[in-house]
Amino acid sequence: MKKERWRLYAKKADFAAISKAYGINQVTARIMRNRGVETKEEIESYLKGDLDYLSDPALMKDADKAASLLEAAIANNELIAISSDFDNDGIFSGLLLKEAIIELGGRAAIFTPNRVMEGYGVNSRIVEEANANGASVLLTCDNGIAAFEAIDEAKKLGMTVIVTDHHEVPFEEHDGKKIYLLPKADAIVDPKQEDCPFKSLCGTGVAYQLMTLLFRRMKRTMSCQEIFLQYTAIATVADVMELVGENRILVRKGLSYLNHTNHIGLRALMEVCGISPEQVRAYHIGFILGPCFNAAGRLDTIVHALALLESKEYDQALALAGELWAMNEERKELTRVGTERAVELIEHATWKDEHVYLVYIKDCHESVAGIIAGRLRERYYRPVLVFTDASEEGQIKASGRSIDDYDMFTELSAFRNLFLRFGGHKMAAGLTMEKKNLEILRDGLNARCTLTQTQLMPLVMIDAAMPLGYISEEVIADLEKLEPFGRANEKPLFAQQHLSVLRLSRIGKNRNVVKMSVMGPEGIIMDALYFGDTDVFFDFLEEEYGRDNVAAALRGMRNTIDIGVTYYPQINEFQGKRSLQIVIQNYCRVSLN
Repeated sequence: MKKERWRLYAKKADFAAISKAYGINQVTARIMRNRGVETKEEIESYLKGDLDYLSDPALMKDADKAASLLEAAIANNELIAISSDFDNDGIFSGLLLKEAIIELGGRAAIFTPNRVMEGYGVNSRIVEEANANGASVLLTCDNGIAAFEAIDEAKKLGMTVIVTDHHEVPFEEHDGKKIYLLPKADAIVDPKQEDCPFKSLCGTGVAYQLMTLLFRRMKRTMSCQEIFLQYTAIATVADVMELVGENRILVRKGLSYLNHTNHIGLRALMEVCGISPEQVRAYHIGFILGPCFNAAGRLDTIVHALALLESKEYDQALALAGELWAMNEERKELTRVGTERAVELIEHATWKDEHVYLVYIKDCHESVAGIIAGRLRERYYRPVLVFTDASEEGQIKASGRSIDDYDMFTELSAFRNLFLRFGGHKMAAGLTMEKKNLEILRDGLNARCTLTQTQLMPLVMIDAAMPLGYISEEVIADLEKLEPFGRANEKPLFAQQHLSVLRLSRIGKNRNVVKMSVMGPEGIIMDALYFGDTDVFFDFLEEEYGRDNVAAALRGMRNTIDIGVTYYPQINEFQGKRSLQIVIQNYCRVSLN
């Protein structure tokens, strides 16, 4: 079991006054403060989530220029080639741009790379194919900020090039100063550039804001705004963007429309996945719907995903949704096998004690490398790069996932000379390089790494120490006002010391859930669930309390198991009955200090 740092938030505010002013309880007021929501304007924006709180899209650098170029292209009936990508963000940003341009009377077609054969982003084949099909404008989405060669080729062919992206701007460091490198496009709309008001938009968020500006310029009402906000919500959550500020507004509004969606493709996928629209929360996007869309681009092309989203007949949409679901099941199995192989490699590696892991998995399907990197980061809490073979002989590709205290994009940028392709941001990156340079990169990254042993322990931030007796349906209903939950707006986390385990069992089809009956020091008894690694949990119990105590708990008999936990509360509904329960997130023997 990896060690964790548990910390209670210690932020101060007049919680009673906030509670009275906004009609929320003091626990909810405390959690908002813990999330950095302080001023009157921030609180109102957080609780109301209205689109009026979004920044004016014209404030993004080059946004007005890009909108002007698109307006002219539409007026001249020019074909606009949309160069998209193969993940959720690429799918939905491309589709949003296409549908918006067509609604404005323009012509647009989507072009995407083949993940395995071509890799991420716009490339020469896309440029040449778009030009051969009569496109005079190249519009990128969720990519392009680092596509120097492809954009140079488009310009040589006489195309107007508009980049919309959200990835970090490439740079070189000279004398300690960053010199930013930009492709020679006619307009570059990327909020990561300097002087942009909100830098955390995903590619679809950038596309939504740009189209908002274009509709305004053309004095047209965006009749598909509800659909576009649904696309933006899905992409923002699936791309694991921070759910703060404008992202939170976009997701909150998009989810409200998703809960009543009439979109044929989305409803069909929800049905296949066993979800009704009114149930959809950020969780369902991140762990059920989003992975199905991603699976199309990972294992094949996004043609299946686009066909589903553009379906006009529900029966056809159901069939396509079934295909995406099946692809995702295949992706899950590839991920499971790849993760097991990676763990075996790490456990027997001479570099296991290093701070940055570079794992080369021969014959691994490159489409799941990023997911495997994420799983390894969770298991070992290290920055991880997972390498697989590229299509070109002697080359390898990598997908990386980082931890909070390690800026992966900046650290990799120091070795840009080793890479044939490279892009990303602080928490994730992708690259292609010669295989012979793998050990050079491993040594270099670890030599530069300044992570301490403390930083290599996950930090668990707890909102409040809250005994079981404080949990009520009213408290849980009030906490729902803080949704949507996700990165940077995590689900509220509480702590309880000294929980006695009265009964213990494994449940679920694969016995992969722990169910307990627990009692707090005040005598309150409540059900508790744990959805993490059940084998590790039982190993912990046996190591700390002995097999006899675990065996007694499994039989519902007296035992001495006494654990400290972090948890969030929820209501369990079963056969018409409602009961309170907690979902355990972390556990330890030593009580919280």
